[in-house]
Amino acid sequence: MIEWAFLFFGLFIMFFGALGLLRFPDVYTRLHATAKCDTGGATSILLALALASDFPLTGKLKFLVIAFMIAMINPMVSHAIARAAYKSGVKPKAVVDMYAWDNP
Repeated sequence: MIEWAFLFFGLFIMFFGALGLLRFPDVYTRLHATAKCDTGGATSILLALALASDFPLTGKLKFLVIAFMIAMINPMVSHAIARAAYKSGVKPKAVVDMYAWDNP
């Protein structure tokens, strides 16, 4: 039962992450939506797979290790992509650019 809750929660997050990717105006807000989608949605779906699968313990641990790696690495990669976009001259469409305040 709990695996279905994780699965539907992951699908919910993935759906709204994809919607944000289609609807948000610039690369930074789209990156924000997809980072949340990848981290929360994929982690939740992998937890559901680990709970629902009939694999031996090593197979379930592989799902958990992949979920942990996604949860740890994806925010750093998203930050690096956003920083590279900013450094290459892609300006955000936001009204307040706080990154420019810290890095004149």
